[in-house]
Amino acid sequence: MSGTDSAADVRTLVVDDEQEVADAYALRLRDHCDIETAYSGEAALSAVEDSSIDIVLLDRHMPGLSGDDVLSELVDRDYYGRVVMVTAVDPGIEVLDMPFDDYLCKPVDREDIRAVIDQQRRILAYETLGEYFSAEAKRAVLEAELGTEKRREHGKYTDVAERAERLERRVRRLLADDDVLDQFDAIDREEV
Repeated sequence: MSGTDSAADVRTLVVDDEQEVADAYALRLRDHCDIETAYSGEAALSAVEDSSIDIVLLDRHMPGLSGDDVLSELVDRDYYGRVVMVTAVDPGIEVLDMPFDDYLCKPVDREDIRAVIDQQRRILAYETLGEYFSAEAKRAVLEAELGTEKRREHGKYTDVAERAERLERRVRRLLADDDVLDQFDAIDREEV
């Protein structure tokens, strides 16, 4: 993806109890991003649990588990991604206490839904990049300063190394410009 500004690799979940609405949004996003659909709150939570979803487009008004309930459950599960409410429910003062990242009122046209995916992908990419830099800096300095045997003795080192690898894969998938990763890698963190 280097050198492009595309959402092609972002994994998006469209959640709406009206199947034709969810499918219409999925159709608008076809060839723009990797898209899944869920037609209930329960199915949405299952999809997020079973795969690495980057962005959730979430309807608020659904029978059973409402979009508000799904949003609350995502927070409780430490969901690491972006949530955009896409709904016909007019926002009220209660939205001030809701932990979503954007709010679109239906109907949403093709350009707007694609634009919000692009925007949220970039935000998530840079958030993930910051976390990657932190984990990778710790891993790199310990690798430079401690021998292999000493590093193996500490589970925390293994945890941070694995976390850095996961974050790097996600950043490379989401971030259009790999140059910032190359610049980070070029910094010498070893003792002189």
